[in-house]
Amino acid sequence: MTHERVWRVSETPPNTLQYRVDGRDDAPVLVLGPSLGTTWHMWDRQIPELTRQWRIVRFDLPGHGGAPARPFTSVGELGDRLLATLDELGVQRFGYAGCSIGGAVGLDLALRAPHRVASLALVATSPRFGSADEFRQRGVIVRTNGLEPIARTSPEQWFTPGFAAAQPAIVEWAVQMVRTTDPGCYIGACEALAVFDVREALGRIGVPALVLVGSDDQVTGPAEARTLVAGIADARLAVVPGASHLAPVEQPAAVTELLTHHFAGIVHDTQSALPAPPMPPISAPVVPVAEIAPAGTDPQTAGAVRPDPYDTGLKLRREILGDAHVDQVLQDDFAADLQSLVTRYAWGEVWSRDGLDRRTRSCITLTALIAGGHLDALADHTRAALRNGLTPDEIGEVVLHTSVYCGLPAAESALRVVARVIKEETTPQA
Repeated sequence: MTHERVWRVSETPPNTLQYRVDGRDDAPVLVLGPSLGTTWHMWDRQIPELTRQWRIVRFDLPGHGGAPARPFTSVGELGDRLLATLDELGVQRFGYAGCSIGGAVGLDLALRAPHRVASLALVATSPRFGSADEFRQRGVIVRTNGLEPIARTSPEQWFTPGFAAAQPAIVEWAVQMVRTTDPGCYIGACEALAVFDVREALGRIGVPALVLVGSDDQVTGPAEARTLVAGIADARLAVVPGASHLAPVEQPAAVTELLTHHFAGIVHDTQSALPAPPMPPISAPVVPVAEIAPAGTDPQTAGAVRPDPYDTGLKLRREILGDAHVDQVLQDDFAADLQSLVTRYAWGEVWSRDGLDRRTRSCITLTALIAGGHLDALADHTRAALRNGLTPDEIGEVVLHTSVYCGLPAAESALRVVARVIKEETTPQA
């Protein structure tokens, strides 16, 4: 007989996730992770069969499905919250299956907590989801227009046209899931995916992995799946015909059969205490010994070598201005020295300081560029301001304020540039 235990907690501790448990208490544990914009209900059609053998733990992303709206800044942070949730349940070892960003969590856990993960299934997953520019652009659109444009277009991203036409109720369910998601948490997830990249670390994954992808998935399709299979030592590929991004919803029987077969070998004690080695970040920066001053001394007076701010500046410049822009300016060999100077000192020394947040620095930068009449740079930094969290209305207020102190002609010229860029950046793609 299957016994069901269900928790739906409205006030979860800050470091945990909203979750639900189905199945026998004494069964081995299988954790199911959702895709961005969905809830744990995306796995509903797998539950009757999977609970025959496993205790199923499903979780919601923050701000999804009524979960507390506590945005996360990285996939690793989401993984830490999941582990804290499983610790509350007394679960030490588990199998894990995740879709899209849920699959990214599985990759993160397999890399940072391999003693916890017994086996892995990666559904519609990639070691690198598109480009950072793409996800930051999506965040700008949500911040400006809300989630309605994303909700309206989600079905065509998630399902094949034939399925969408034949299943209008499921399409409406999908739209409503996105509509009821907290926009701030959705934007936070986009930011997390923008910086997620484990391509160089795949060889360190030592657990058996099933890489499952819909044949018609246009988001993370067979090409991305093959990258995972090529990088993970013990991985096999399963392509599900007639499925797009949400294969568990569109082809539930096929996905359930694949998961059942893959996880058949899980044998572990979910209550046993296992040694827990520290969980470092996937790539921690290495500081040369020469750059470290003795404890209790001031590096400026101790003769320590000062770290080169170039790498910090380049990372920050890409995050704020976008990879496409930075790649373009760095291709100019004639300007290489100037661009190195800009990266090292404007971005590595000034933008990276803790004294002001990025929104404030964007306001200052826009004002300075308007005052100087630097309209090309103003266009670039208007895009940056949107990425840094300023709304179009707030940017408009900056321009209006500068009209008093920089002059009406300067503000009018700036407004034309700003309006053009805002329209380009915040108009949802058809």
